[in-house]
Amino acid sequence: MQRGQEQHTEQDGDIGCCGYILMAFSYVLVALFFPLSLCLTIKVVQEYERAVIFRLGRVLPGGAKGPGLFFILPCIDDFKKTDMRTLTYDVPPQEILTKDSVTVAVDAVIYIRIFDATMATVNVSDAYQSTRLLAATTLRNVLGTRLMAELLTDRESIASNMKVQLDEATDPWGVKVERVEIKDVRLPIQLQRAMAAEAEASREARAKIVAAEGEQKASRALKEAADVMMESPAAIQLRYLQTLNSIAAEKNSTIIFPLPIDVMATFMKK
Repeated sequence: MQRGQEQHTEQDGDIGCCGYILMAFSYVLVALFFPLSLCLTIKVVQEYERAVIFRLGRVLPGGAKGPGLFFILPCIDDFKKTDMRTLTYDVPPQEILTKDSVTVAVDAVIYIRIFDATMATVNVSDAYQSTRLLAATTLRNVLGTRLMAELLTDRESIASNMKVQLDEATDPWGVKVERVEIKDVRLPIQLQRAMAAEAEASREARAKIVAAEGEQKASRALKEAADVMMESPAAIQLRYLQTLNSIAAEKNSTIIFPLPIDVMATFMKK
């Protein structure tokens, strides 16, 4: 803001003798054609607008006018309106070569507003267009120093870094970059297929590990159950009865009765 005020002070100077003569002549014209001259001298700017007035090519002291009514002199005054609202612009898709030599297409969106209408009018011909072009260049410069994996996982940090650089560059133009967002990162088709195959292989490997761990736990449980049953033959008989109950519930026509373990032991000894 101080730089802008210094520039305003430098631009505001004495309009000279001819300038004062033209001002007097302009006031005479306004008085002669009053009240019709009010149509040319009174202007209105909206709440979200500011008007920068030039008198004989110099910016009037006091900065931008508005909102509301303001007065200009015919023939010697000119003004330019500036929209102070936050505007959104899409940065055109950029083909970028990342740090690990991968070509990606990146889309971004920027939110900008003008905080000083005089600076935006005097210091740059088109503040919004200049900011859009600068955003495209900054996007390529920032992403060119990042790895492809960072583009996919660290978008917030990239957007924050880009916002800081844009805000510093556009400050002399009276433009404030409020937000930068990375919309989309499009990878080559071959790279997408390779990443999908890698992810699928990783998922299959994790599934096999989980299945193996489950088999290991089940085997340990079966071994512990077998050890318990070996210590008590009655437990085996109870297990046989539970199995018979399960078979009977299924309404099968053929039922096999398990022999007592004592009888089987006798035959096994013979």
